[in-house]
Parts: sequence; structure tokens; C-alpha cells
Amino acid sequence: MGGSIETLVNREYQYGFVTDIEAETIPRGLDEKTVRLISAKKGEPQWLLDWRLKAYARWTTMLEPHWSNVSYPPIDYQNVIYYSAPKPKKQLGSLDEVDPKLREMYGKLGISLNEQKRMNNVAVDVVMDSVSVGTSFKAELSKLGIIFCSFGEAVREHPELVRKYLGSVVPHSDNFFAALNSAVFSDGSFVYVPKGVRCPMELSTYFRINAEGTGQFERTLIIADEGS
Repeated sequence: MGGSIETLVNREYQYGFVTDIEAETIPRGLDEKTVRLISAKKGEPQWLLDWRLKAYARWTTMLEPHWSNVSYPPIDYQNVIYYSAPKPKKQLGSLDEVDPKLREMYGKLGISLNEQKRMNNVAVDVVMDSVSVGTSFKAELSKLGIIFCSFGEAVREHPELVRKYLGSVVPHSDNFFAALNSAVFSDGSFVYVPKGVRCPMELSTYFRINAEGTGQFERTLIIADEGS
């Protein structure tokens, strides 16, 4: 058993490839300007920028914990790209319109989005580096009042829900990594299930870091209302 685990840990990472997709990235490093730039690229409201800046200010006062039994080289947080996004060809209306190179990449990862949608009745949100590139089954779920979309879309379309529940389970000040994520998260998935509603399908999210030297800080917010 021990030998097989060691083999798995030490073998070459089979998904460690980079797909040649034109991307927009920001310079390496983290300071208040970085936080403001991420927020500006997302077109966020002032209250969310203020929340990010509060988290960043808290992060600068904290020390990185080493609570896990894992050895890894020190992380240089100033040598990380905190925002990278595939340049969209156009506004996407569905997953069918996603860049073919992106679709090919998910195929190499063993994820067939068409099969996921057609056979498994699974709603899928795909996050590539720093942004969501598409969510399936949104229209069908919305008929039940269920919201399943990217975090960025939720901020634009459902700000009252995001503002009420963001950081309500793990506050931005809880720990070093919670503060870091709160300051620099760029996208993720958002789910809201109304009172007494049972979601008719599984919801699934795939996160992929493609650009080398990039840190992916996704934010997932799931709200299950009373009796759902």
C-alpha cells in the first residue's frame, strides 16, 4: 500500500501541460494596486473592492501557517501572477461557443463537457485560470428559481445575495489563506437554491490553471435556503 502511494506521489503529473491560448495577464506581485486592478477588471462595485482591500490589509499583518504535514519550498507571493484570463473571441451564449482549444484541453483532462451535459444530467461551470468560460443548464435551473452561474455574474446580477453571504462561514480574517483569497479571488462558482426547492441535478465545477506561474484563487459561494 505504502509503495503504491509513493509511486502515485512521485510519478510525473499527467495533467501538467499548457494549452496555447491567447491570454491577458497582469504583472507579477501583490500590493494594493494589484487588488484594485483585479476588481477593476471584474467591473466590481465599490462595496466589494472595499471588502477586498480590508482583507488585503489584514493579510499583510499575518504570517503564513505551516499546519500541514507537507514539505514544500517557501512561496514567494511577490513572484505570482494573480490574474490571467483567456481572451474571449466574443460574448459567449453557451458552452458550445467556447474556444475549440479550451474544449480540446478539457478533452485531454478526460472531461467531455458534451457527454456531461447530454448523458449525466450534470450542470457544469468551467473556470479557466481567473475567469469562468461557461456554465451549462442555467436556463433549466432558473425555472425552479435556482441560480447557478459564475461568481462574477452573481456579483453583477445578484449583488444582494453575494453581499449578504460572502464570508459568512469563513470570515476574511479567519486565517492567512482566507485573507489572501478574499483579497485576490478572481472568479468561481455561485449557487443559490431557494426555500424548499430540491435541485434536480448534480452541480459540478472544474477549475484549471493553464498559464504558468499563475496562482488560481477561485471563490465558491453556495447558498442553500431553508428546507432546500
